[in-house]
Parts: sequence; structure tokens; C-alpha cells
Amino acid sequence: MVIHDVHVAPVVGQEIESGYIRIEGDRIVAVAAGPAPDVPGAVRIDGSGCLATPGLVNTHHHLYQWASQGLAQDATLFEWLVALYPVWAAMDADVVKGAAGAGLSWLALSGCTTSSDHHYVFPKGRGDLLAAEIEAAHEVGIRFHPARGSMDRGKSSGGLPPDEVIEELDDILAATAEAIDAYHDPSFSSMVRVVVAPCSPFSASGELMTQAAALARAKGVRLHTHVAETLDEDEHCLAQFGLRPVDYMDKLGWLGPDVWFAHAVHLSDSDIGKLAATGTGTAHCPSSNGRLGAGIARVSEMLRRGANVGLGVDGSASSELTSLAGEMRQALLFQRARYGPKALPARRALEIATLGGARNLGRENELGSLEPGKLADIALWRIDGPFTSAVADPVCALVFGPPPPLARLLVGGRSVVEDGELKTVSQDTAGRAGAEASRRLTRLARERGVGVV
Repeated sequence: MVIHDVHVAPVVGQEIESGYIRIEGDRIVAVAAGPAPDVPGAVRIDGSGCLATPGLVNTHHHLYQWASQGLAQDATLFEWLVALYPVWAAMDADVVKGAAGAGLSWLALSGCTTSSDHHYVFPKGRGDLLAAEIEAAHEVGIRFHPARGSMDRGKSSGGLPPDEVIEELDDILAATAEAIDAYHDPSFSSMVRVVVAPCSPFSASGELMTQAAALARAKGVRLHTHVAETLDEDEHCLAQFGLRPVDYMDKLGWLGPDVWFAHAVHLSDSDIGKLAATGTGTAHCPSSNGRLGAGIARVSEMLRRGANVGLGVDGSASSELTSLAGEMRQALLFQRARYGPKALPARRALEIATLGGARNLGRENELGSLEPGKLADIALWRIDGPFTSAVADPVCALVFGPPPPLARLLVGGRSVVEDGELKTVSQDTAGRAGAEASRRLTRLARERGVGVV
């Protein structure tokens, strides 16, 4: 396959105003300026009027929440969680499959080629929820990093969630190990890699956190959790553990290059230093942080001091219909609103959304930039439209404004989106399945006597 006459923003290396990308199998073999060579038998894609970027990488999500969008609209994080935990306790595998299919389709349509998902609610007797979302990812055709979440610290033990949605420690560890053995593929071209991901300091015991970390490191997989999302969490950790969240994570052995945290909004200077020194990454979720009034993460400062930052759309129920491409704009605007117009340039925002995300997932050698030897995960954005063509800089047109139309999305050289339409699944069917998942979850919750607000 050859993409020719295209503006290339490779993230690493020189930007190319007009050049080509050559693909063999699922790998990029050449990125260069000028006319494309004649390759007998190659599929040729006309990139005229398009900007080529690496596929975007989503490093924090809760796909099941597609089925609970629009609820608790004016709540803080803790208020929102308390309102929705009982609703989520009613979910089953059908809800998860429909929600995940819709959520992953939405991500693909916004230029995402790789997504993680943090699923941490596992009601008993409701089917194999992790398998349901892995199946949905396979159908949509994007790379998937399911993070097997868990909660063992309910309200009776000083945690936030009701006891009905927590699991026993031994059950969690066994199920997590089984998921890794069943689904984790460490190969270069892997489509599925499993992550170990206890939910948060206010819903997971210290014992779960330490044993989960030991399990992940024994299995050679990565670690993920929520940290420092709100001031309420700060207060909870100080009251319960006598430490702020990052210091508590440090005590539990949860800092290191195999770890990334979701949100990391409320960090001290010392916290940022620890993240940078240990190689611990973060997933910045600006729309969700804004929706819940959580605050603005110190992304510019983290980047300046050498800490890695990726992007995440977060659960759909705290950032309704948020596109991953749109989060580049949100990140840029939030940082500039707080720190000034030089706080986050457009190309750095693109780097966060691509290579920063790949680093969080431990895949910077495979994903996140357009370079020979890397996987052919590529987004082609149409920047020659009647309105977008007025923007002088193609990368500015992508990042500063509403995302331009997606002309093509390749995952390992395979077309997942063409001219704004999914090619792997019917997007109408995926959308309807997501709506049906919402109706089903509402019905199941009401059958349990839980009102949906």
C-alpha cells in the first residue's frame, strides 16, 4: 500500500509538506518527501488534501458507561459515583457488548486506532463482561488494552462504593490472572493486551493494590489506576492513610515505568517530580475533568519536567460523546486558559494523543509515530474542505478546531474507516446497539428497585 501526495505529521522527525508513506503487510517501510515510487501491485491511496498522522491512542476509558450517559449531570465525582454505582450493578454482558461496540466505533470515527478500557464493576452472575468488550473490539478492528479493574473496599470498610459492587480479593486475583492467560498477546503486532487495574485508592484496599502489582509484574503486564482526580480524593487519602494519593501509591509500590495513572489533576511539585523520576505516566482527560468540575491537570508542567502524558476520553458517562480527536483541542485550550498561549502548542497536543499514549501502554516502539518499522496505524484527515482549507497550517486545522473529516483510518494497514464511514461494522447497527444497551441497563436497574436519574 502507498499513500501518496499527502502532508505527513510524523510526530517524530521532520514534517513533510508533500510526500508518501509506503506500507508492507502491517508495517510502515518508508516515509519520505516527494513523489511516491511505482510499486507494482500496490494499493494506492490518494492523500491529496489530507494530513497523515499516527492513529490516536486512548489511554483511559470506561466503555460500559456508554449505557449510562446523561445522568447525574451536575454532580461532583463522588456524588456522581454514589448515584451511578447502583445502576452499574445491574449491568450484564449484553449491556457491556452493546456499549463497548458503540464506544469503540465512536473512537474509531475520531481517529483512534488503539484504546485501553478500565472496567472495574463485575456483578456476579451477569456473564463474562471482559470477554464481551474484547469481542466488540475485535469486531470494530482497533487495538485494545482491556484493563481488568477491581474493587474490594466497599462502604462497610471505609470505601466509597456500596458493598454490592465489590469483589473478594482472592476472586479478583484469580480472575485477573485468568484474563491475562486467556487474552494477553505480547507480540509486536498484538491486537489485545491485558492490564491489571484496581480501581482507585478509595475503592481498593492496600492489600489488593500490592498483590495486584505483584501479579502484574510476575506476568509482565502493565498497571493502571485512578489517582488524584479530585480534592475529595486528597481528603479521603489523608484521612484514611495519612498520605496524599501519589505518596500513598509510592508506599504501595505503584510508581514505575510500567504504571500510568488516570487524571492526576491535583499534583504537588513533589508529585510531578516523582512521576518524572520513576517514569510513571498519566492519562489526561480534560473533558471529563471539566464536566465533573474536578479541575485542570498541570499537563504543561508535567511535560516540562519530563513526565509522560497521554490522552483519554474517560467514561462516556462523565464526558458524553467526547471524541478523542476533540480531546487534543480541549487539552490545548485548558492549558492555555490556565498558563497562557504558549503552554501547549498544537504539535505537542498531537504528540500527547499519539506517542504519549503509546508510551503509557508500553508500545512506543510499535505505535505513536510514522516511522519505518512501526505498525501502519495511520489517520488521514481531510483538510481541503471548503472551511478547513482556510486554515494555513494543517496541524492547526486538526487540533485547534473541530476535528476535520476522517478520510481513512488504517490499523495495521487495514481500513477501519473510509470517508467518515466504518468499514468493519455497520455504524448504524453499532449506534443502535449502544442505545439498546442504555435502555437495557435502565430496565435492569429498575427491576432491582434502582431509579435512574
